[in-house]
Amino acid sequence: MGIIGHEQVLSSFTRAINSNRISHAHILVGDDGIGKSPLATAIAIKLIGKEENREYIDIVHWTVEKNKASIGVGAIRELIQEINKKPYEVDKKVIVIHQGDKMTAQAQNALLKTIEEPPKNVFMFILCENLESILDTIKSRCQIHRLNPLKESDMRNFLKLKYPSLDETQLKVVEAFSDGIPGKAETLIHDDNFNKLREAAIEILGNIKKVSTEELLGYEDYFTKLSDSWQSIINIIITILRDTIIYKEVGDENLIINVDKLQNIKELANMFSLSKLNDIISIVEDTRRTLEKNVNLSLTFTVMLLKIQEA
Repeated sequence: MGIIGHEQVLSSFTRAINSNRISHAHILVGDDGIGKSPLATAIAIKLIGKEENREYIDIVHWTVEKNKASIGVGAIRELIQEINKKPYEVDKKVIVIHQGDKMTAQAQNALLKTIEEPPKNVFMFILCENLESILDTIKSRCQIHRLNPLKESDMRNFLKLKYPSLDETQLKVVEAFSDGIPGKAETLIHDDNFNKLREAAIEILGNIKKVSTEELLGYEDYFTKLSDSWQSIINIIITILRDTIIYKEVGDENLIINVDKLQNIKELANMFSLSKLNDIISIVEDTRRTLEKNVNLSLTFTVMLLKIQEA
């Protein structure tokens, strides 16, 4: 099917399709970028008896309309009309609902009867990140398939196939920060802001003991501008600190994730003791938990920096 990873889910679908025992309704759940859409499309292509990876009129993709935050009842009524139309090319039809967790409760209830009693040879796939947003009545009538992050070897294969120009250092960095999620890896590759964030994190940690409290507070404006990237900032700082601990403990450069920042890692290892580094990681993790409660971002980061300076 041309899909990297998710072998268990793929083999389960392949067996069901080959034996003509596939259920008519499925939910694919997993993180954004993990591969739900290409997986559903590949399965749909096999379901309608085709092989070429292209658009087919009997594979219908449905998602949130532009400028709308959810899929409402009106959109679902239109979808139901589409579901009830006969297949055009073959004797089967596949409906793929993207961002299924964006369906309102009313929309899901409107779809329920169709899921319970679909037209003959119609198969439905609901893709979602948050399974809790799907009504129990919907979940109970669907087979649920959870997509896990890709193994390191699968991520490496994905990146080498799609981005053959990446060198070993770039591959290692992207793999480390992508968490086994192909879509996240692609975002990092195309996001110039990612390297800027790493440079800023290195700079802040390197200067934290040298600058005055007033200078330290100057970073507040920087963090305020990056309010949408706070999770990335936290992850980057944690990764740099862990690299520093590893280098300080075992001195093995091959274990460093931020291998392109090795000189900076060595400098940080000379600046901080192991106990201080562990204390700082605890401070940053506490900051993560605080930010998850949607508190003031710039103030929380400022408190974090002051605590690190005092550590």
